[in-house]
Amino acid sequence: MRAQTLPAAAGWRWLVDGFAIFRRNPPLLVLLVISYWFTILLLNVVPILGAVLASLAIPGLSVGLMQACRDLERGEPVGLPTLFGSLKDNPRALTALGALYLVATLGILGLSTLVDGGDLLRFMLSTKPVDPEAVAGGRLLLPFALVMTLLVPVLMAYWYAPVLAAWHKLPVFKALFFSFVACWLNWRPFVVYGLGLLGVAAIGPGMVLGLLLTLFPGAQNFLATLVTVPMVLVVAPTVFASFYVSYRDVFTISDSA
Repeated sequence: MRAQTLPAAAGWRWLVDGFAIFRRNPPLLVLLVISYWFTILLLNVVPILGAVLASLAIPGLSVGLMQACRDLERGEPVGLPTLFGSLKDNPRALTALGALYLVATLGILGLSTLVDGGDLLRFMLSTKPVDPEAVAGGRLLLPFALVMTLLVPVLMAYWYAPVLAAWHKLPVFKALFFSFVACWLNWRPFVVYGLGLLGVAAIGPGMVLGLLLTLFPGAQNFLATLVTVPMVLVVAPTVFASFYVSYRDVFTISDSA
């Protein structure tokens, strides 16, 4: 297993190929993504402990979605057991990855309190309304920039870590290291991927909604739903599928592997 360095254009191809996988069975992939979301929401119903359990489960469930995408690409049968079956693949490592990610993100959010006194943390955790003056005065900009800067290396370390732990049986820190290096080597396609995702998930739908609101100004709520719901049901599964395509291309996994 060796991470390849891909050209910048590969980032856009990840989205295109992700959509191609989605088109193989749209209803099934939508069902799996909704089941993923529902499971996380259900776990979060339990105060505090639920959020911890959800964090521990996310790596395994994410691998389940990637397994479904790989099976769809290969023409193999896929069902709800595919989503939850990956929880059994190297479960200790997957659980540890979830725990470490939770600790890392909470630690980063905690550091932001040194800058803004906790305004951003309260805003993100929705514990109580954020001070309007903090938003209007731009006091959240610096802590937000700090959080995003510190989150980048964390996301790089976790991007491929769950699938490397589950499919390649790598120990936790080796999976994190391999993931970070793979993302570092492929920063160009990741930039293109991010820009493409921004266009597909935000700018494009925003332009469509803006045009429709210009033509039908009295139907704001209806048009927002009309545009948002279908886009979510298409974009979200495509994005999850693109995660698998990214892994497949970077680690040169063939269809027969």
